[in-house]
Amino acid sequence: MITARGLSRSFTTKRGVVEAVKGVDFSVAEGEIVGFLGPNGAGKTTTLRMLTTLIDPTAGEATVAGCDLRTDPVGVRRRIGYVAQSGSTLPEARAGEEIVDHARLYGLSREVATKRGADLFTQLDLDGLWERQCRSMSGGQRRRLDIAMGLVHEPSLVFLDEPTTGLDPQSRANLWEHIRGLRDRLGTTVFLTTHYLDEADALADRLMVIDHGTIVATGTPAELKRQVSGDAVSVVVSDAGRVEDAVRAAKELPGAEGTLADGETVRFRIEDGGAALPALLRRLDADGIALTSVEVRRPTLDDVFLSLTGRSLRDEPAA
Repeated sequence: MITARGLSRSFTTKRGVVEAVKGVDFSVAEGEIVGFLGPNGAGKTTTLRMLTTLIDPTAGEATVAGCDLRTDPVGVRRRIGYVAQSGSTLPEARAGEEIVDHARLYGLSREVATKRGADLFTQLDLDGLWERQCRSMSGGQRRRLDIAMGLVHEPSLVFLDEPTTGLDPQSRANLWEHIRGLRDRLGTTVFLTTHYLDEADALADRLMVIDHGTIVATGTPAELKRQVSGDAVSVVVSDAGRVEDAVRAAKELPGAEGTLADGETVRFRIEDGGAALPALLRRLDADGIALTSVEVRRPTLDDVFLSLTGRSLRDEPAA
């Protein structure tokens, strides 16, 4: 559905030439939900803007929805849906008018546009809102209307740019179900950018991570998590005076890495934390070191992101 080879984009600024995207290569298969992750300034937004024909590549080539990005950008636009982060509805317009007018831009008749719009309203839990002004709709409803507008011409590929930014947790969870339904019910390929790692973990079949203009990792969420070395184990020592003794005991565990003390907490990583923990607890008990709490945590996508980019995405604002 998407094939990019050597796709690059540079910008000329007062400080010189900035290479925002540096020759990326990747593919997206039909029917995939792909999450595209990257910290601010990594090239994520620039790549998305190239794939949706909003800016031209400086170098490289790409095929999007069967059309060449350089020689047939109009064909690309006809075959894709694009839901921008900022939304595209007019506050004073009525929801039904917005979706019909959008469909008409793609050459659909008013009759077909109205029927498809009504079907999408049902699928996206917007029943009863056809005559509602956009300004009076909730954030979740407006976001689902944005998605309906991006799908009304039945694209085979849809780009969703930060689709749940600003939504409350319940609205986010509901929208996740609708995004899954795009693929499961309609067979739509979804290219998703997000700064919520739990969202990427829950939705994406495969993830691509971009940093400093290059793709630094790709794989399923489970595959990427396996790249992080081991489980994170933390034990909180009751007596602050015995923390260094606990650190020495942890370091003696075969395969323990990155052992350090943070106040009364001793942290380290090890391949199988659940299997390693009993031996540590026996050692600490024999040494008379009492604990307040113990935690074993499997690697998360935030751990993956931190290991790949040196930054955490949890506190990254949307861009």
